[in-house]
Amino acid sequence: MKKTILLLSVLGILACKNEPKDYVLFTGKIIDKNSDSIVISNREYTKTIKVNEDGTFSDTLKVADGKYNFYDGGESTTLFLKNGYELNMNLDAKMFDETISYSGIGAETNNYLAKKALMQETIYPPSLFDFEEPEFKSKISDINASLSDFLESNKAIDTALYASERSEIDQFMDEMLGYYSKQKEYKEKRAAEFADLLGIPSPAFVNYENYKGGTSSLSDFKGKYVYVDVWATWCGPCKAEIPSLKEIEKNYHGKNIEFVSISVDNGRGYKEKTVEASKEGWKKMIAEKEMGGTQLFADKAWESDFTRGFKVNSIPRFILIGPDGTVVNPDAPRPSSPKLLQLFNSLEL
Repeated sequence: MKKTILLLSVLGILACKNEPKDYVLFTGKIIDKNSDSIVISNREYTKTIKVNEDGTFSDTLKVADGKYNFYDGGESTTLFLKNGYELNMNLDAKMFDETISYSGIGAETNNYLAKKALMQETIYPPSLFDFEEPEFKSKISDINASLSDFLESNKAIDTALYASERSEIDQFMDEMLGYYSKQKEYKEKRAAEFADLLGIPSPAFVNYENYKGGTSSLSDFKGKYVYVDVWATWCGPCKAEIPSLKEIEKNYHGKNIEFVSISVDNGRGYKEKTVEASKEGWKKMIAEKEMGGTQLFADKAWESDFTRGFKVNSIPRFILIGPDGTVVNPDAPRPSSPKLLQLFNSLEL
């Protein structure tokens, strides 16, 4: 009888150990955190998790298997959650995408997503949709091959995620060609929207703080073409243009053109949410990225006379002003676009 009871007890313990968990144990640590909480969400689910003073967090999540958005108050990334996971995340909020890593059950699948997100920051040319259709098709074919190779080198990820990723890659070419057609329509609409700005005296910026000291106004550059970059430190697409802008500036050094970057930072993306904090961040980024040209800080961000005069409602936005102060192109090509060189070559610089 005693042996029977002992055997049943052992079997009971084993049964408990093998019982699948109906929740995700999600833990982690954030260095230089952006907020006192993080949010995990998708269309059907939202959970806010407290972040401790030392950046650590821990909670249990009852979820349906699938992709979720992780938001730390400043930036976001994609998670794949599945009941039974014991997932630990580590990241530095100052270098968000570059530092995300996972350990524990579910780590391989989520490390795949983190590495894919980082790869996608560089695999797409910033002005991909500015290429003529034959070159566009060639480039997206190369991108599709790279995404496929990356997925096949990570076949140990969750099978449901693998199937979903495979399906997306198989549809990639057709979807991108559809986006290309929509972008052409969008550009035609933008051209019509800004048509009334073409050839008129440019809205002016006056006494904007200059990174090198003092202030600068549009009138300081009279007699030169002025290529204006309206941007912000929190804007990913803006930052993606910096290498191309630096290269363009180098190639046109000594020509009759001034490159002016105007920051519309207003506190977004900074813990303090203040203009003062964003101004310090602006100065730091200019130094770290060794940005050239004339670097200015707008007086009222999005509400400045210059940005409102040019109907700026999204960034980056590029504007070309002529030597006589009139608007040459109110929605000029980006530095990474092959169309910018075509524009510059048509001018007497």
